Amino acid sequence: MIMTSTQGPNRHSRARRLGRFVLLALLWSIAGGCTAWAFGALHFDFPALRSVVAWAFLAAVVAALFFVRGVWKKLAAVSGAFVLVLVWWLTQQPRNNRTWQPDVAQLAWAEIKGDEVTLYNIRNCDYRTETDFTPHWETRTVRLSKITGVDMFINYWGSPWMAHPIVSFQFADSPPVCFSIETRKETGEKYSAIGGIFRQYELTYIVADERDVIRLRTNYRSGEESYLYRTKITPDRARERFLEYISTVNGLRDRPRWYNAITTNCTTAIRAQHPASERLPWDWRMLANGKGDAMLFERNMFSNGGLPFTELRKGALINPAAKAADKSPDFSSLIRKGRPGF
Repeated sequence: MIMTSTQGPNRHSRARRLGRFVLLALLWSIAGGCTAWAFGALHFDFPALRSVVAWAFLAAVVAALFFVRGVWKKLAAVSGAFVLVLVWWLTQQPRNNRTWQPDVAQLAWAEIKGDEVTLYNIRNCDYRTETDFTPHWETRTVRLSKITGVDMFINYWGSPWMAHPIVSFQFADSPPVCFSIETRKETGEKYSAIGGIFRQYELTYIVADERDVIRLRTNYRSGEESYLYRTKITPDRARERFLEYISTVNGLRDRPRWYNAITTNCTTAIRAQHPASERLPWDWRMLANGKGDAMLFERNMFSNGGLPFTELRKGALINPAAKAADKSPDFSSLIRKGRPGF
């Protein structure tokens, strides 16, 4: 009698079934993610009847799952629907000619003539409350040779994991100039963290006086905290960074760009300005940027006066000093007085 074993064929059959299950699970996970993204893109970015169009798209996908026969055809139908939305979404272009809110109505730009840089549309609003203010847009001329360094403000508005960095360039003979990377919102538009993943907002670089962009956060917005750090960037490096900002500001005036909460936000945009060879190594805290000051401290970017980070951070809180200085013309020097690292 000849005995045959089915163990080998059975093992291969089970392996094939398992492999097919894993592959399909992966493909359906991707398809589900793509469908969710396409729904969001239509819900936030479609020009009219956004909710109706988004739910109609989702209904069409669900119908395909019920009525299309065969798993591969179902996947093809869902993928095809996603591709159609993606192709449409990529045609959406950012613009500079919308009806903007007053605080972002103007775009900053600059002219460089040798050592002199003339900055146009520096924001320096007269605030009565966060929403009640008189917009002021100034023109200033600064000299590259007078840049002495770079300070960094880290502003928190709620979660300790998320923050808003503001870079402030220091000059030996003129007030600081701040750059704040933000969403450029239209009249009546509000910020949405989920909407920020899509093409909901244009990117803007607000060039401002510290009495505007910092005092707004410390003195007029409720529940926000701002921390001020002196960086170790040398004057030569600071001039290079300043010119990078100027290049980006002028570029946005000619070629608007979309803001993206993940890829082109207030932190990743700063990193992207630097030449690739000079960018800081990628770190998860560039997305969870509320921990960005700890990351920069670890990389020896801050002047700390010999203090550990916990003590430096405690002394970096400027809200009480900013409220006391308020409308003083010496606002910038008063918020730095006695600050560790300065």
